[in-house]
Amino acid sequence: MIEQAARVVEVEQGYAWVETERKTGCGACAQQKGCSASLFDKLLAVRRARVRALNILSAGVGDDVVIGVAEQAVLRGSFAVYAVPLLAMLVFALCAEWLAGRFTPGSELYTIAAAVMGFMAGQFWLRRHNARIADDPRYQPVVLRHLST
Repeated sequence: MIEQAARVVEVEQGYAWVETERKTGCGACAQQKGCSASLFDKLLAVRRARVRALNILSAGVGDDVVIGVAEQAVLRGSFAVYAVPLLAMLVFALCAEWLAGRFTPGSELYTIAAAVMGFMAGQFWLRRHNARIADDPRYQPVVLRHLST
């Protein structure tokens, strides 16, 4: 389970809207040196993320809580977002290259068009997939516990 501290800002039936503070992957940004991630944080000025989490503990507005999401959900979500559109683009492009090579040699335009169509098909699939899993509890962040103060 991947965990993150958060504060409840709104409650609705069965869910809590929480704000989490963005954290970078390394600890160098807290020292304002190292990679340029801290520079981008300053430029974008986005320090908090608002997330809907299953509220199994009935946390109230203003409560400091710990939310968590299953590692499998993160891995599957990453695969869906990154790999599926890319794989669809490659498959469409390879099929077009094979077909164009047999019938009209030397035409890359078909391959490029097919790659774009494959990427769009992957994005279409991703939207439908996200709509299907939007309320699936296996993919939802969950309020795990109250944060002791």
